[in-house]
Order: sequence, then C-alpha cells, then structure tokens
Amino acid sequence: MKRLNCIIADDEPIARQILENYIDSFSYLNLIASCKNAFEVLEILQQKEVDILFLDINMPKLSGLSLLKTLPKRPNVIITTAYPEYAIEGFELSVTDYLVKPFSLERFMQAVQKVSINKDLETIIIEKKEEINRSIFIKSDKKIIKLNFDEIYYAEAYGNYVKIFTDKMILTPFTLSRFLEKLPKHFVRIHKSYVINFNHLKMIDGNRVILQTKSKLPLGKSYKKELLDRLDNH
Repeated sequence: MKRLNCIIADDEPIARQILENYIDSFSYLNLIASCKNAFEVLEILQQKEVDILFLDINMPKLSGLSLLKTLPKRPNVIITTAYPEYAIEGFELSVTDYLVKPFSLERFMQAVQKVSINKDLETIIIEKKEEINRSIFIKSDKKIIKLNFDEIYYAEAYGNYVKIFTDKMILTPFTLSRFLEKLPKHFVRIHKSYVINFNHLKMIDGNRVILQTKSKLPLGKSYKKELLDRLDNH
C-alpha cells in the first residue's frame, strides 16, 4: 500500500500528541507536519502533497471549518473535535469522517481505512482509464477485435475501409480520417492515404518514411512539415 502523507491541525498539544502516537502505529501513515493553527496548514498544503488532514474545529483566528471553506483543492479530511454539533456542517463539506474526542485507536483506524479504500478505488479507476485509453475496438470480418495502440504500426486508406497493419493486416470499415479521430496523439498523418504510429518511426528519407518494421511509406508534401515539427518537439 502506498504511504499516506498526513498532517495534524490542532491547537492543543495533548491532542496533537495522541494523534501523533496513533499515526505512528501504522506503517503506511507518514506524518509530515503537526500544526498548531490553520495558517501553518495552509503553508504545508502549498509545499507538499498531503493525503490526510486531521483537523480540529475550534482553533484560534481561523476555525477548521472556515479553513475548509477556503481550500479549492482538499486532501481527505478527518475532523477531530470535542464538538459533535458541527458534524452535519462537516459532512456538508465532504469530510471523510468525523471523530469526537476522546476517540479510541480503533475508531481512528476505521476513519483511516475509509481513506485507504478511497485511494485504492481511485487507483483502480485510474488504471482502468489508462487501460481503456491504450486500446481500441474495431470491427473486422464480422468480429469485434481489441487492438492496443502500440500494436498498430500504420494504417492505409482503402476506399471506405482502412487497412490496419500490426503483425498482420486487418481490414475495418472506416475512412482514414474517421479512424484517425479515434487514435491518440502519437499517430500522425503522413499522406492522404497513410497514418503512422509515431513511436514506430525510424527515419525520414527524402519523401519516404521508414518504420522500425522496415515498411517504406510515401510522405506527402503537405504533411511533411507537421511530421518535422513533431520530430523537433519530441
């Protein structure tokens, strides 16, 4: 499990010490700051990535709830307070949990686990999105085929169809322009009839493009500048 960076915000030294001891009980929690007021918290949030903020409500000058209202981007917030009457307002501000002092290590653990579960779900969602963004489903010969973009070397226009060249050739009912719209940015058009995977480009030889697969394709004059610009910015 990824270590979660934590900060404490509480004006009471004893309350901070209890939280510090609780945090120290879990190897995946990493305490990076123990703050006496909201202004110290703001400074830390500007400097470091924070996963959990353990936040007291009743602090001098700027209360915990007032602090939350000023934060455009918040870490997971676990309220730690002696005042249960603010619970509704806290949850309206989308806090992860609300701990009423004094709270046990077990109750503390339950609150932290909510953060861990959220983090795990977030990781799964990100990984799933990345997986989806790495592939495309195409129709070919009455089948639906999943192709990873890295598998595609180039594509060639063939009337209202496209020939997709991987380790084999796949014919799919697309125009080349429509197919290009579905491809990520590392695909570039080099000719009215050809699109290449830029990651498979080996060299440009005059008005020809040579891929790592040794395929030699024509480079259209109107597309050459875009390809050269891509090389300059690569």
